[in-house]
Amino acid sequence: MQTVTLIATAAMGLESVVANEVRDLGYEVQVDNGKVQFDAPISAIARCNLWLRSADRVKLVVGKFKATTFDELFEATKALPWEYYIAEDGQIPIIGKSVHSKLYSVPDCQKITKKAIVERLKLKYGMISKLPETGALYRVEVALLKDEVTLTIDTSGAGLHKRGYRIGQGEAPLKETLAASLVLLTNWHADEPFIDPFCGSGTIPIEAALIGQNIAPGFNREFASEEWTLVKQKHWEKAFEEAEDLAKYDQPLNIVGSDIDHKMVEIANQNAMEAGLGDLITWKQMQLKDLTIKEPNGYLIGNPPYGLRIGDQENAKLLAEELSSIWQENPSWSIYILTAFEKFEQGFGVKATKKRKLFNGYIRTDYYQYFGQKIKGESS
Repeated sequence: MQTVTLIATAAMGLESVVANEVRDLGYEVQVDNGKVQFDAPISAIARCNLWLRSADRVKLVVGKFKATTFDELFEATKALPWEYYIAEDGQIPIIGKSVHSKLYSVPDCQKITKKAIVERLKLKYGMISKLPETGALYRVEVALLKDEVTLTIDTSGAGLHKRGYRIGQGEAPLKETLAASLVLLTNWHADEPFIDPFCGSGTIPIEAALIGQNIAPGFNREFASEEWTLVKQKHWEKAFEEAEDLAKYDQPLNIVGSDIDHKMVEIANQNAMEAGLGDLITWKQMQLKDLTIKEPNGYLIGNPPYGLRIGDQENAKLLAEELSSIWQENPSWSIYILTAFEKFEQGFGVKATKKRKLFNGYIRTDYYQYFGQKIKGESS
């Protein structure tokens, strides 16, 4: 069986989450900053794109080598078997980055990489004129780190956070991959109550519902590698069949998303309908202080306003105080809050059981985790 080397890219702080997901698919991994690398059959390209909830992209590694001159970059790139991966009519845009390397000019590295690939493909395909580049997309990245060159092809196309269900959003939408990670970092199970009182466009509750019913997050979208000759149609068909077989569409869910803005609640409902979740999630327009919890042993997960602007700090502190009151009244619940408000623990009045540094886009945040004391013998 032909194997390939793949990289699942991860936002800073989420490498372990991505690694666990890849392991769950049956592949052994090496974890590094911002990525998880693993060897797997070609069929894994389809499975990983369909199933990975927390990864940003899945990249195919074509080669790694050291280069300190443009000649070395050109010759080593040309020596790689590009014809095995790229069809003769493939579109080959080149992106690049260079960190702490002698070859620091990214545009020059991109040009040389493109020239080397084109010359290799023309030679192998017996072409004299330039490549047509009218077929499938093969976006190549040349990445240099301390003179070590890694050449990859993006198998995903649009980033994996683009699930295909978001038809509306607010001013600061949470990426679907981050929202899924927030859920995966908890011990929540599908048979337990789940509330997001700052739901915005509904991303966290929707991702929780997809997790709860074990629905593959990529089930409703397309990927660049679906058009490749390398990944056979049978691989995709089998991956989609597996996703359909493993989905638990009859799993009941008790998920509530609420927001102070009725327009956002409407958008969240529309997004949930687009995701095929229908009436599985309950949407409410309400303020946090009006939240009442009746069930034991649930999870509250949210991404409240951060209070980054002067004048908003008081509101962020008030929300932290209200969340603390909710926890005091419902100590069997676990509360998980992602925020950039640095005085959150001070407002909450209790130091978090656990805290994890994450990034929401370019904003440094903390994921405050308060573990509830579950009531024994109670079913949720």
